Amino acid sequence: MARLRAAGLGALADLGFRGLDNDVLDPVIVTGFHASRTHKLTPGQKTANRVLAVGRAPVEHGFAHLKNWRILTKLRANPDRSTRLLRALLVLTNLEVNR
Repeated sequence: MARLRAAGLGALADLGFRGLDNDVLDPVIVTGFHASRTHKLTPGQKTANRVLAVGRAPVEHGFAHLKNWRILTKLRANPDRSTRLLRALLVLTNLEVNR
């Protein structure tokens, strides 16, 4: 989280990452709103969750395709190179799937 903040970047995350970033004024990790039995979401919170889901969906779909193709289990490389390779593969995967 400190590296993201130092680089001026942020991340969209699912509700599993809730509480990881407690800085309310300048969050680095943006998660959705959580509903419970006693606390229902407002229409604005539901809209915010939808916008977040739209931003995360292409990446989630790309990783699902990479997992189906089992590319990640065969990858044996330097982590710096693998990050660049995975980014390129995600772009190509999304281009192919959305064609």
